[in-house]
Order: sequence, then C-alpha cells, then structure tokens
Amino acid sequence: MKNNSTIQERLQAFRLEMKACNLSAFIVPTTDPHGSEYLTDYWKCREWLSGFTGSVGTLVVTSDRAALWVDSRYHIQADVQLGGTGIEVMKVAMLDYADIAKWIVATLPENSEVGIDASLSTERDAVFLQTELAKKRISLSLNCDPIQYIWEERPSLPLQPPFVYSEQYAGMSVEKKLDLLIEKLEEFDAEAIMLTALDEIAWLLNIRGSDIECNPVVMCYAYISKERSILFIDERKVTDELRTYFKQIGISLQLYSQVYSFLETLQAGTSLMIDRSKVNYKIIQSIPSSSLIISHTSPVLMMKAVKNEVEIEGIRNAMIKDGIALLQFWRWLENNIGNSSYTEADIAHEIKKYKEKQEYYIGESFDTIVGYQSNGAIVHYHAQEGACATIRPEGLLLIDCGSQYLDGTTDITRTYALSELDAEQKRDYTLVLKGHIALSMCKFPKGTRGAQIDVLARQAMWKSGINYLHGTGHGVGHFLNVHEGPQSIRMNENPVMLEPGMLISNEPGIYR
Repeated sequence: MKNNSTIQERLQAFRLEMKACNLSAFIVPTTDPHGSEYLTDYWKCREWLSGFTGSVGTLVVTSDRAALWVDSRYHIQADVQLGGTGIEVMKVAMLDYADIAKWIVATLPENSEVGIDASLSTERDAVFLQTELAKKRISLSLNCDPIQYIWEERPSLPLQPPFVYSEQYAGMSVEKKLDLLIEKLEEFDAEAIMLTALDEIAWLLNIRGSDIECNPVVMCYAYISKERSILFIDERKVTDELRTYFKQIGISLQLYSQVYSFLETLQAGTSLMIDRSKVNYKIIQSIPSSSLIISHTSPVLMMKAVKNEVEIEGIRNAMIKDGIALLQFWRWLENNIGNSSYTEADIAHEIKKYKEKQEYYIGESFDTIVGYQSNGAIVHYHAQEGACATIRPEGLLLIDCGSQYLDGTTDITRTYALSELDAEQKRDYTLVLKGHIALSMCKFPKGTRGAQIDVLARQAMWKSGINYLHGTGHGVGHFLNVHEGPQSIRMNENPVMLEPGMLISNEPGIYR
C-alpha cells in the first residue's frame, strides 16, 4: 500500500498525460483484455494509480477530481485505503456503468472528451458510455492510454511456461472437447469461435499455468474452427514439450500480440461466434465488416461448468484434503491461542502449512482471509504483515480460504468462537447457519434458476430485519478459477438453470 503523497503524485502525472491527449477524463477499470477477475501485476493499473487493492472497482480521473466506484463488498476497505488521497469513494450496491456515466455527464462541460482503453472494455460498456455521453456532446476516445507513459517500473507480462494438464485429472481428452465444441458451432452455423476468457481456453486445451496468482491460467487467445485452430501466446513461454503437444492436437501457434492483426485478415463471409459479454471491444473492432458475427454465449462456458465424473470425484477428494488440513489447524488453534502472540497474518501462514502437506496441493485459490473481530466484517479483507490484528482468546475469528489441488479447487469459510459469545453474536451466527442449512437441503425441479432459491439462505435473516447485499453462491472451477460462471445463486435474475454436475458455493453472511 503506497502512502497518500505517492498516490497524489501519480494522479497528477496521469492528468498531465490526459491533457496531452486532450482528454477531460479517463476511466480505469479493474480488468485485463480477457475480462479476468484477478489480474497479473502488469494489468493492475487501477490499483497502482489509486492505492485501492480490492479485486473490483472503477476509477474515473478528471482534471481536478478522482472517484472510485465500489460495490458493497468493498465499502469499508475503500474508506480505509483511499482516506487522504483525494479520491472520492462512490458506494453502490452493484457496479454499473450507468452510475459512472451520470457522474461524468454531471461533472464535465459540453464538448469534453473521455478516454478508455478499448482492450479493457466490453462492447456493451463502451457503446453505452458513448450513447450516454453524447447526450451532452461529450465524445469517447479509444486511442489513448495515459498510464503507459507514467508507470515507469511496470511489471512485465508473465513468462512462466504453462503445462499440459493430464487427462487423468481432466477426465476428457482435448480431441473430445474440440469435437463437442465444433458440434455446438455447427448448430449455430458458425465456422469458428474466438475465445478470450483464460479459464475457458485452459479447460478446452487441457493446459494450466501460473500467469495469475491463485488462478492456474495462461495469458493467451484461441481461435477454434474445423479447418484450423490457433493459440495466440508469447512464444517465449512455449517449451519443446508444449510445442509437440499442440502439434499433436492440431493447434498452431501465433504470437500473443498478433491476435488483432489476425482478425483483421479474416476472409470475407467468415461466420465467427463471439461472446460479446466477454470479448473486449478492440477484438470486435478488429473483425472486418465483411465477416458475419454470431453473437452467443461461449459454448465452452457451459461445457466447463457441468463437471464430468472424474472432475466431480477430484473435487470431492480436494474437499476432504482441505477438511483434514482445517481440522489440524483447528486443533493447533485451540492449543495455542492465548499461550503466545499471533496475528491474523500468522494464522494465514499456519493454515497454509497444513494444506501444503496434502497430496497434489499447488497453492491457494485466493488470498486467505483471516478477519479477527470487526475485521471479519470486511468482505475480501486481507491481513497485511505488521499492520493487522493480534488474536486474543475472545470473540469471533473468521477464516475464508481456498486451495488449488491438481484434482480440484476449494473455497471454504469457517467462523471460530474463541470465547463465550454474547446473545447478539449467537443470534447472528445461528441465522447464518439456518440460511446455509436451508439452501443446502433444498431439492428443486429441473429448470430452476439460482434467483429462485436464493431466498432460502436469507429468509431467517429477513425475519429479523437483516440482509446482505452480495450474492449467496458462485460457481467454482476444477483446478481453475475459484469464481466461475455462468451459474450463480443471488437475488438478481440470472437466466442460467442449475444443472447436475455444477459446483456452486453456499455463502450467506452477516457483517457487523
């Protein structure tokens, strides 16, 4: 975490570059060209510029103001981290570009120009902004990126080689997956599909990597068709073993940076499926107007979400291993808290020690959250060495942790009572437990959506006038991203039906 003067200096340098580009404002999202939730260091632009470390948030910088939009998970964290920086915290229930557009229109004069990086925006967001800003004669520029000129020690893109993910764990060969995908494309009269989501490509081609911390994915793009399939990847990452593997499965290689120029050369009449909700705007702009774009959710998304029998068995094994590790930690906790001085960061290290002893353990699926007492109310809290709470034998200790094993991914939350609790704490814990049990015991008919059963996790709380603003459950990948779509359980409508084989979390909560 940088000090406030450093953040202010960076914002001032950023504004000078904005001025050189004739921009009155610039929008800095939290994403990469692949729409990833978690980012490699190279793409942590918003974090570097603002000092806010949360995994979601959008920063808008004008010539004299700066504001960061965060949803309910990060309201408390943003207040703490942005205090004194001059950046306003815009607290919303859900992050929505409508709020940002309204603020920009109210803040800037007519004939201003706002900048975005087209590779970091979806078409929907870019077109929406363009339409809303035009109402006040404010234009949208896609051609200037001020941060590249001021981030002098910007980390490089990762170069660690990926590896082949054995069918022993994947449960299905690449050839079979590609055949199924081609069949799906033919149903929509599509000749090819452009894949940009990193977890989709990793699953489809049975490869894994370490380009993003906690997420075993590889920075790449994939163009898949019956006639030819291409993986766009930095050639410095491709080992001889990988080169042989890709040749065997019929995948040719091109440079990661050539994806846009490749698309520009597509033959006239090529029917290309793209998922407009995921593909970045620069990708769409690169596709010739003579090509036929078939807009549809990527078939790989659902293929990946419904786990095969090998994946399901692997996930069960991974949960058992995490359960063993947490039981061993629990015993350590009971024997040591109160006898020595331990911080939240110490607890996170201790948990990891027990997990590392388990078979096929690769690493964490997200940074372990250890929140003691009030820190447990900060969603996605991360204890910093030297600046976190010391654990005492009293009150509540929240632990939210996950693991990456070769045979599965986990996401587990536990709340430990370190002393006798008061009546309110007992009531809150019981209400959360009731919601968790009600949802886990639910039997539902085919065709049910997550929004239809979300109330089961909340009904006990609602009777006491309590609610939480985040979703109740998210999909979990198989040795992939800990947050996986398209399924979810939340109040907001999601048309995706829950199907046998989907892995989904169950996470009601009360925050005080």
